Amino acid sequence: MDIALNTTQTLLAVAALIILTIIIVVVMKSRLNRSANAYLTDKHKNTKWHSPMEARNKYPEVNGFRYSGILLRYGLMVSLAVTLFAFNWTTFEKPVYVPDGALDMDEVIEQEPPRTAEPPKPPPPPPPPVIEEVPDEAILDTEQPAFESMDVQADDVVVAQKTDDEAPPPPPPPPPPPPKKEEIFKVVEQMPRFPGCENDGGSNKEKEECAKLKMLEYIYKNLRYPAIARENGVEGTVVIQFVVDQEGKVDEVNIVRDIGAGCGEAAAKIVNDMNNLPERWTPGKQRGRPVKVLYTLPVKFQLEG
Repeated sequence: MDIALNTTQTLLAVAALIILTIIIVVVMKSRLNRSANAYLTDKHKNTKWHSPMEARNKYPEVNGFRYSGILLRYGLMVSLAVTLFAFNWTTFEKPVYVPDGALDMDEVIEQEPPRTAEPPKPPPPPPPPVIEEVPDEAILDTEQPAFESMDVQADDVVVAQKTDDEAPPPPPPPPPPPPKKEEIFKVVEQMPRFPGCENDGGSNKEKEECAKLKMLEYIYKNLRYPAIARENGVEGTVVIQFVVDQEGKVDEVNIVRDIGAGCGEAAAKIVNDMNNLPERWTPGKQRGRPVKVLYTLPVKFQLEG
């Protein structure tokens, strides 16, 4: 038998047992007091007891131990009832209030995703050589350098020229190429999904709808309405953009549209805290390969009542 008792029902049941126990104690005490009259002394004046200790403190009519069996069974019944109440005590979570159209945006947010690093432009080509015309009547220099005799005599001392035996140092290595930055997609074949629905089965469309519902429940369960915004009646929609990488980690959280009074920071904190969940996002895929995807999330701040 499946019985679910909330906190109020459990406290009322325990209180009823306590009141019933008090009533039984008062009734038993009153009954024994009515029996303890002076006539008991005259009644048992000539009674012969089996043992001198039998009626030393109490007469049989006012002996409370006669009811020990009944009281023991009542105590066992109360203990069993309390145990039953404890096992069926169920705490119910407060339903999460999700505003209507939580994922709808009243206007299109146009923001270009972060661009990947562009390769450097090639250097411009060298200028063409300038050809100078030589006049036909150019006079060539025909002067010859003075002749120097290179003859070596026996008495001459030949001194060897010093040569540098050490090889010149090698040229420095070229600088490493800049790290390649992964491309960030806005729309892919399979969009990223919030955790919690991957083991439920079904098609990708069903998992995507389930993931959106789980994400809304997480956001509006943990979202804290800023006190200054509540006091000043600030309402509206904050738009957050973030990147879900190939491992399902949330990165590059950016407040695209803010309504002020700390609402943007509160929404961004909820998104950043997604990395602290037991499970990560299911990354988006393009052509079967996990890729980085830019995700746009509207968060509505609406005062209840």
